[in-house]
Amino acid sequence: MSDLQVKKSDDIAYKLSARIVRGAFQPGEKLRQDLIAREFGVSQVTVREALLNLASQGLVTGLPRRGMCVAPMDQNAAQEVRVMRRALEPVALRYSVPNLTYAQIAQIEASHEQCNEAETAEDWEEANQRFHMAVIAGCQMSRLIAEIRNLQLLYAWHFNKRHTARWRKRDDPDHAAILAAIKDRDTARAHSVMQRHLNRLA
Repeated sequence: MSDLQVKKSDDIAYKLSARIVRGAFQPGEKLRQDLIAREFGVSQVTVREALLNLASQGLVTGLPRRGMCVAPMDQNAAQEVRVMRRALEPVALRYSVPNLTYAQIAQIEASHEQCNEAETAEDWEEANQRFHMAVIAGCQMSRLIAEIRNLQLLYAWHFNKRHTARWRKRDDPDHAAILAAIKDRDTARAHSVMQRHLNRLA
């Protein structure tokens, strides 16, 4: 594929992942390459690459004689995501805190405020992803960041499915405590609060 096709494929994968996470496509629903190609004005080859990208993330799966479908909601997989987040995010945060710039800390604060102001589960989880990715932005480990980004996406998918109907606006004291520790450059405290926060994942 050309660089332009790769860029288009990545863009389509991003947009489709957002729809899956927000519930626009349901688990098991077939993703028709011809319809997606027509919507985005691209070839089916480009769409197939996008779907393969989503399959590598765990959002899409291939089924015999059905093509590519939204992956099923597997509770064992959801538990695996929680376990992996608890293992990886505190480590990334530990390496990130000393390196965060003032501009990055401002982004963390903005994401925290967006979480507190969110009116829906979907909006909250998008802001929550931004917060969690922002706090590890200084860890300088691209593979670790990429893995955590994918775990965040998978967690958001399961979170939205469970919580959309019973959502209520809320403040997050753990986020506030992590932000305060980061501002103090207290790596140990930030790490400890993050561990506590992730142990509460439902």
